[in-house]
Amino acid sequence: MKHADLLDRYAQLTVRAGLNITPGQQLLITAPLDAVDLVRRITHHAYKAGCTLVTCMYSDEEATLSRYEQAIDPSFDTAPAWLFNGMAEAFRGGAARLAIIGENPALLAGQDPAKVARANKARSIAYKPAIELITTAAINWCVISCATPALAQSVFPGLPPAEALEKLWAAIFKCTRADLADPIAAWEKHSAALKARTDFLNARRYSALKYTAPGTDFTLGLVDGHLWKGGASKAKNGVIYNANIPTEEVFTMPHRERADGTVRATKPLSYNGTFIDGISVRFEKGRIVEAHAEKGEDVFRKMIESDEGAARLGEVALVPNSSPISASGIVFNETLFDENAASHIAVGQCYSTNLDGAEKMSKEQLLAVGANSSIIHVDWMIGSGEMDVDGVFADGRSEPLMRKGEWAQEVA
Repeated sequence: MKHADLLDRYAQLTVRAGLNITPGQQLLITAPLDAVDLVRRITHHAYKAGCTLVTCMYSDEEATLSRYEQAIDPSFDTAPAWLFNGMAEAFRGGAARLAIIGENPALLAGQDPAKVARANKARSIAYKPAIELITTAAINWCVISCATPALAQSVFPGLPPAEALEKLWAAIFKCTRADLADPIAAWEKHSAALKARTDFLNARRYSALKYTAPGTDFTLGLVDGHLWKGGASKAKNGVIYNANIPTEEVFTMPHRERADGTVRATKPLSYNGTFIDGISVRFEKGRIVEAHAEKGEDVFRKMIESDEGAARLGEVALVPNSSPISASGIVFNETLFDENAASHIAVGQCYSTNLDGAEKMSKEQLLAVGANSSIIHVDWMIGSGEMDVDGVFADGRSEPLMRKGEWAQEVA
């Protein structure tokens, strides 16, 4: 199939299976400049689905670099709160949200880590009114990826630029199931399989998870009343949507004060233009008390110092090592894909949809039951084919949940 046809199929998949745009709904998109062709096709299918208005805001990496090279120092404590307040207003009015990512993972590698951290913190604070509506599933939203020249070169550094770009697009189409004869039907089947797994986990009612792998000896408590999620979800506006394309994870809410032990990352993390690799941390009573990284350590440390909740966990996700993304053998240098190749944890803000009855709780009540709050939410990968995970019950009994990175128990 020609690239143009696959790109169109990918766009249609995004609108129908990812966002599930409903007639009369607006759509707000953010995307890199290199995603213009994809955005145009998504816009076409969104209007075809009954969307009343599609608005896209593009980011430009050259402009971002100009800021770091030329801007005065106070610039790095500044973020467009007016823009994010406007986005929040759009979401409160019912607009759907699509983020298209494909940034150069090493864009800011040569920049001052302190400035990078300050800019990231300012943006996170300003973005909070909008992100809270996403983490509480007030609207249908989705994150997808676009192959860009810079990202393609980071993934396939030994290939000529055009060949690297073509190969990355092929990998994206395959891992998102866009290359199948009926991608929509394939996603329905995939979502059903993920739901079967979450039903199993919700029935088990584990109190904690115990991780064992090279460099990892870690016990993570789960909040009482936690809910496992995966695949399609129902937003508060009634729309069934898939937040991530691709997705292979099932995830839930850890207790912010019940993480203890050592954890070693198994894949690199691309965080707002900085490449962070070789992460290793130690938790005590839910908080990271030691943090190291072979690359990008200064930015990683600044990230987990963003606020009180930034060094605590807001999400835990399980992914089998045989997932299509892992089986591809590709490290995408992009969290959207890499997190679906391996089990992972996320520091920062929790998703309140992972807690039964959360919609009736105040922020103070959520904190009291162990739900974490932060201006950041950053996933990083800890799973591998060498990882074992046990489910631990409230009475101390445990049972195998994953062995050598694969599910230890089958589900119907």
